[in-house]
Order: sequence, then C-alpha cells, then structure tokens
Amino acid sequence: MKREAFKMYLKPGCEAEYERRHAALWPELRESLSDSGVYDYSIFWDRETNILFGVQKTRGTASSQEMGANPIVQKWWDYMADIMEVNSDNSPVSIPLIELFRME
Repeated sequence: MKREAFKMYLKPGCEAEYERRHAALWPELRESLSDSGVYDYSIFWDRETNILFGVQKTRGTASSQEMGANPIVQKWWDYMADIMEVNSDNSPVSIPLIELFRME
C-alpha cells in the first residue's frame, strides 16, 4: 500500500460545480480507479487559496494522477478542464506533496 498527496487548482467561482460533478462521479471512472488499485481517495478544498488537496491510497504502482492513458480518465479530464487549471492535454495541474510527518 502506498499513500500519496497532491494539490490541484480550482478556478474561482467553480466550487459548487466541482462538488456537483464529483457527487455524480461516473461509475466507469470509479471502477477504473478501483481496478487500478486506487482507494480511500479524498479531495479537500482550501477556500482561501482555491487549492484542492488530494490524498489517496494505492495497491498498485499508479495513482489517479498517472492514469492518463486510460480513455475514461481522459474523458473526465476533458469534462473538468473548464473549472480547473489544466495542462495542454487537459490533465489537471497536479503537484505531488512530500510527507513530512505521520502519526498512526
């Protein structure tokens, strides 16, 4: 099991839409994530900065941020591109975060 954290950027005024889209997460996307080993996945929102903070556990080697070859993920990225900061391929700008402390 591997734990990962990363940050992404939400465009101002898109908070409700981001939440709405994730509340209706496509079943095929959920299945693709799960099949590739992603689980216990949460995204938090910092209101002051519009930074999204993601944290997930993986059973395999690929996190959700490394699934760009998957057509369902590509379709999701295209769907989300209007409300997030994205790269030229519509993948979210995602910055890995380094774990400095953990208490179990």
